[in-house]
Amino acid sequence: MKVGVLTGGGDCPGLNAVIRSVVRKGVQEYGIEFVGVRDGWLGALQGRMTPLDISTVRGILPRGGTILGSSRTNPFQHEDGFRRVRDTLAAHRVDALVVIGGEDTLGAARELSRQGIAMVGVPKTIDNDVPGTDYTFGFDTAVGIATEAIDRLHTTAESHMRTLVVEVMGRHSGWIALHAGVAGGANVILIPEQPFDIDQVCGWVRNRFRTQYAPIVVAAEGAVPKDGHLILKDRQLDEYGHVRLSGIGEWLAREIETRTGTEARTTVLGHVQRGGTPSAFDRWLATRFGLHAIDAVRDGHYGTMVALRGTRIVRVPLIGTGPKTKVVDPSLYDEFGVFFG
Repeated sequence: MKVGVLTGGGDCPGLNAVIRSVVRKGVQEYGIEFVGVRDGWLGALQGRMTPLDISTVRGILPRGGTILGSSRTNPFQHEDGFRRVRDTLAAHRVDALVVIGGEDTLGAARELSRQGIAMVGVPKTIDNDVPGTDYTFGFDTAVGIATEAIDRLHTTAESHMRTLVVEVMGRHSGWIALHAGVAGGANVILIPEQPFDIDQVCGWVRNRFRTQYAPIVVAAEGAVPKDGHLILKDRQLDEYGHVRLSGIGEWLAREIETRTGTEARTTVLGHVQRGGTPSAFDRWLATRFGLHAIDAVRDGHYGTMVALRGTRIVRVPLIGTGPKTKVVDPSLYDEFGVFFG
């Protein structure tokens, strides 16, 4: 049997750990031959493959990014996309594909699976917004990076008695903002699921200054003011129809300065959250996902995705039939309201 491995979408700490565990178990226990698909669905369209064996994956566990490369290519936005992917797999005698990606990459995998290509999915995203799994790998690393940044910003904010706005990733879900904001002791946390009142935010900022401490505001990039709109970097769409977000941090800093008469600055963490060495938890989770994914291939359980439920790894249908994005429950957000202001 020959199995392909593909990583798609934004890079994420832990991708290499999945590749390593899939190949190690597949070769050692099941005698499977492996190839890697270069640069996500783009490589599947263009027929670009690379051999994978135990020597190839040796030493990659702690490395960030992906040795296979990635892209945001949507095969269904290209002419004859399904046929080209199918022909690539047939030409390289690939019997099944392990697809590691977020909601867009796995959504494409689901459609390809429905059309007869053998697929097993592994969920990844630093945003933790893939439905069906409690956590995705990459999220813990991103939260740790953001928390460390917030810890450092507290000291400079208090030295100058100014507001510091920290913009973190999170297009439609505020998991990073909420976890890092709480862990870092932020005074205001703004998430896409809860449109915010800028007057209330400024009130929390004033309250913080009254106690002789400088405020830290953590905002997900997709956070929006009530009766407002998303702040866009530009209006160009990617192949999955997404615009580039960025700018809510700068907007907030300007509004806070204007409305409170105090100084405010912005730090945009951006791709720093994606890069570098994966945390111990992300290595552990990614490794388990890989081991269970190759088991699903061996069992012929195609059209499924491995997922974390509590402490167990289970198999669930590939995403696409339920809610598109896993969002923060309002009651969870409300738990931390006592720390605002």
